[in-house]
Amino acid sequence: MFKSYDSYILDRVLWYTVYYLFEVINLSYRISEFADKCGVNKETIRYYERKKLLQVPSRTDAGYRIYSEDEVKRVGFIKRMQELGFSLNEIYKLLGVVDKDEVRCEDMFAFVSKKEEEVRKQINDLMRIENMLKDLKQRCPDEKSLHACPIIETLIEEE
Repeated sequence: MFKSYDSYILDRVLWYTVYYLFEVINLSYRISEFADKCGVNKETIRYYERKKLLQVPSRTDAGYRIYSEDEVKRVGFIKRMQELGFSLNEIYKLLGVVDKDEVRCEDMFAFVSKKEEEVRKQINDLMRIENMLKDLKQRCPDEKSLHACPIIETLIEEE
């Protein structure tokens, strides 16, 4: 029913060992490992730090930067938002919510509303392009006579 003192100590040692392995060894990266894991180069990481997209990392006694798995996710978010057309300044503003930065969160409603409008316009443009491509695909002759496909002529005429 009650654990012995030795069992209690062993449980605590085991817990700290697991914590150490999980937090310090497995999920800590030096800049090269971190950059590789994120799919960017070291200069990109340093640039993100200068732009304050990444917080200043902790350092080892030898002065090496140490990054956690949370920062890997953060860089993944930054890259994905860039792929979706967000500027680094816009991403910095959005990260203000995560960082609980009141200054960056000022005027967030106006910022989000404007960005929502821009995204809606992009979606409408992409839908028009999709419809145009479907139309052109239907008009294109079979693969054997591809040189006679009217796609280019149609695109030129629409300009």
